[in-house]
Amino acid sequence: MKPSVFRTGLDLLHYSGLSRLAQPFTQGTGAIFMLHHVRPPRNCEGFAPNAGLDVTPEFLDVVIGFVKARGWRLLSLEDAAMELRSGIRHEIPFAVFTLDDGFRDNLEHALPVFRRHACPFTVFAAPAYVDGKGELWWNALEEVIATSEVVRPGLEGLSSELPVRTDEERRAAWETIYWPVRSMEQHAQREWIRRFAKEHGVDLDALCRREVMNWEELRTLAADPLCTIGAHTVHHYAVALLNADEAFSEMRESKNRLEEELGRPVRTFAYPYGDAASAGPRDFALAERAGFDVAVTTRKGLIYPEHADHLMALPRVSLNGFYQKIRYVDVLLSGAPFVLFNGLKRLDVA
Repeated sequence: MKPSVFRTGLDLLHYSGLSRLAQPFTQGTGAIFMLHHVRPPRNCEGFAPNAGLDVTPEFLDVVIGFVKARGWRLLSLEDAAMELRSGIRHEIPFAVFTLDDGFRDNLEHALPVFRRHACPFTVFAAPAYVDGKGELWWNALEEVIATSEVVRPGLEGLSSELPVRTDEERRAAWETIYWPVRSMEQHAQREWIRRFAKEHGVDLDALCRREVMNWEELRTLAADPLCTIGAHTVHHYAVALLNADEAFSEMRESKNRLEEELGRPVRTFAYPYGDAASAGPRDFALAERAGFDVAVTTRKGLIYPEHADHLMALPRVSLNGFYQKIRYVDVLLSGAPFVLFNGLKRLDVA
């Protein structure tokens, strides 16, 4: 769904008052927020297809202040899972903050905000990225398109050359390439981006080192009492697109490596990409077998008591760069958009 269409729907629910009317029936017991980058605003005019992954430190500050003003409790992901497992019902909902991929700005820009509010948070890290050798393929794709005049995808069924001289051409090229690459067999995907980036003059390892914390930085972040480090597979693969043995290995090895490097238990997990096509019931069972206490998806929704039986498949609320208005957060925390999106179902775990 295009951001402009979704914003229109959120505005309709907000200004009509429908979200407030639905809230007593749809709010649930809490929300797990999902972020990626927290950093000062980039120039998002023109071509910026990954801008949805960015929020400003100021917006994060406002969101935390907003949930606190509403009286919501700030919990770590582990404590929220423990509360769900206990079956104890609280009248006051909880808010959990999570950040995927271990970007350096989490340390530089997000940590001061969390400290200001004494707000717990979890950062999900993929060891290959922390090693500086992972493929941030979506960032590389954006950089190639933004810095070229012509791109050569080398993908079956696509034109051999795509012009990218204007923002309109760049957006068209992104839409043409992104989804075929997103859905590729995972090893073929990484082989493709390595070749594609090299042919267009982008150094994937340098990009990874520029964007993601190294081990020293991750240890610095992990030492903060507000922070929990969770696992995110070793190579940031969509586990549903791997066979069961490799999917389990990616989960278990990421846990083991993080525990070895950080010297502390790793009990939480986030599925890379995290949608239904990237993680399903088989993978939820594998995550539990790998030794995690709780795992989060990117499926959209609030948390309900029934999620106590699905702790390996918890939904999240995306703090998205295209929706940095507190009225949108207010509507999302009502739960109404998610219940509508999920066909009037509160749980999406299949």
